[in-house]
Amino acid sequence: MPHISYSELKDWVFCAFYHKLTRIDKLSGFKGNEYTAFGSAMHSVCEKKLLKEDINNDFFIHQFEKNLASLDDDVDINQKLIYDMMGQGKKIIPEIQEALDNYFEKDYQVLFVEMPLMEPIEGEEDYKFKGYIDAIVMTPHDKKIHIFDWKTCSWGWDARKKNDKMITYQLTLYKHFFAQKLEVDPKDIETHFALLKRTAKYNRVEFFRVTSGPKKTQNALKVLNKALYNIKNKRHIKNRLSCHNCNFRHTEHCP
Repeated sequence: MPHISYSELKDWVFCAFYHKLTRIDKLSGFKGNEYTAFGSAMHSVCEKKLLKEDINNDFFIHQFEKNLASLDDDVDINQKLIYDMMGQGKKIIPEIQEALDNYFEKDYQVLFVEMPLMEPIEGEEDYKFKGYIDAIVMTPHDKKIHIFDWKTCSWGWDARKKNDKMITYQLTLYKHFFAQKLEVDPKDIETHFALLKRTAKYNRVEFFRVTSGPKKTQNALKVLNKALYNIKNKRHIKNRLSCHNCNFRHTEHCP
């Protein structure tokens, strides 16, 4: 059955025509780079740490090098940046468990890691919502369920980015469809981002809560339904405000 993910929704919000080129016409947009290779490697490390598996720096280096090797041949690689990232990753790793213990006060149980979602969308017969939730834990003292998503970044996020609607809608939608899948009361679910900060001198792992109440959930679902309506009706209107950040700008695909 056709589906839409948060990343696809984000592409549509960026530009409906960009969404058409990449998601429908299957043209290659963003191909990945050193930053995505690093991010994927750190996600693998965090998954192991959350499950309390014994890993060392060699595991991270192996994952990072494997991800770099899988990049397209025409992706320019900055060797100096890769060298720096290897050192930065090694500094982040020891702080992951400590940050988890401090944020949840050493009182949490891991419920799921990389939990898949493929859920019906209310009022939508043709599409399902697809996603993977990085981590879900429960705090026994209050029976709250906590959904969080690992994000790699440089020094951190400022207040504007932490409160950006489209960024936080990822967790809002994950919470909604997780609650729907497991028939859990949304009031018992909290959502968080966990930042892995490459260039920070200290506090390299930062958790912060994102509020995802009924009004915000309603707004996120409105964006989702609007995107699906336009996609199904083949309305691929260009968002000129996004042109300066688009790989297809001034190409044969988008002159």
